[in-house]
Amino acid sequence: MHPAVSTVTPMTAPLSPRVRAAVTALPGYVPGRPAPLGPGGASHKISSNENPYPPLPAVLEVVQRAAAQLNRYPDMGSADLVGALAEHLDVPAARVVPGTGSVGVLGSLLQAVCEAGDEVVFAWRSFEAYPIVVGLSGATPVPVPLDGAGRHDLDAMADAVTERTRLVLVCTPNNPTGPVVGAQELEAFLARVPRDVLVVVDEAYLEFVRDPQAADGLAAHRAHPNVMVLRTFSKAYGLAGLRVGYAVAHEPVAEALRRTAVPFGVSGIAQLAAVASLEQSEALLERVDAIVDERERVVAELVRQGWRLPRSEANFVFLPVGSSTGALVAACAEAGLSVRGYGDDGVRATVGDVAADDALLEVCGAFLPTWSPDRVG
Repeated sequence: MHPAVSTVTPMTAPLSPRVRAAVTALPGYVPGRPAPLGPGGASHKISSNENPYPPLPAVLEVVQRAAAQLNRYPDMGSADLVGALAEHLDVPAARVVPGTGSVGVLGSLLQAVCEAGDEVVFAWRSFEAYPIVVGLSGATPVPVPLDGAGRHDLDAMADAVTERTRLVLVCTPNNPTGPVVGAQELEAFLARVPRDVLVVVDEAYLEFVRDPQAADGLAAHRAHPNVMVLRTFSKAYGLAGLRVGYAVAHEPVAEALRRTAVPFGVSGIAQLAAVASLEQSEALLERVDAIVDERERVVAELVRQGWRLPRSEANFVFLPVGSSTGALVAACAEAGLSVRGYGDDGVRATVGDVAADDALLEVCGAFLPTWSPDRVG
């Protein structure tokens, strides 16, 4: 006979599996929304900073061939991609660690470096995944407000470093506001940070930077044993759908990243597409130049309309409309534009598609008279 199985009576509250309190308290990551239909069926998604160009034929051909091998596991060490990146960046291969986008690498890093009671310092508002991945690691987020121009306040961030700090995140250009950190101010900041605190320079939008005074994450990495760099193929290289990024870190941190990475996380298709993209860098970066030119056109027109904006060195612009953020998002939606609203801080819009940019400029030109320019920037 089988033993009796107890049952929950109607008067007993049902039990459910327990979830960590830290997880239930996390903010949810908000993806870019699909574009609504505007007048005449116009529809433009400019909420996710995607590259508007399709893959180059040479990259697409590699992806199509690789699809025939979907029954095979990828190379877990991404050896060909590591070698290609090491040559492209002129760094030792032992320092290069690919992952599932730069945010995937960051998640592995936090698992390797942080535990309960540790602190992670970052600017805010910055990349919205930061407080999520920090919270998942069990560490405590320490957000430091941006300055009035939407830039990192590195002096305040240095002041926020304590004996509990294990990691500092520096996003340059900053997502979502767009300004870069200068090379000299980064060096002054690093001089104040203890050598046992890891400083992560997140350069997801590096290829769009044209400011000659901007910090160079790789140069800082070479000069400082506690600096590592995060980069991605999602933006400039247009591989957002394949989820491949990488870290450049000194060997002890790089080895820790390899130990904490999800096994076989970077697909074979992603590895091959990234290598092919590096081989096609010249053609891809011509596209980046076109996006930068379009960014400058959009910024110039917004300034002409009367907007005061943070100086963007990325593939987006940020409109700091404060409590009118929701109203501007709604106005864009009526025109068939999906943009990204950030609480009561402002609106971020991707640039690069001329038709979408023209529609955005029309909305912004009509919106500004209803909202005081004195409150912009």
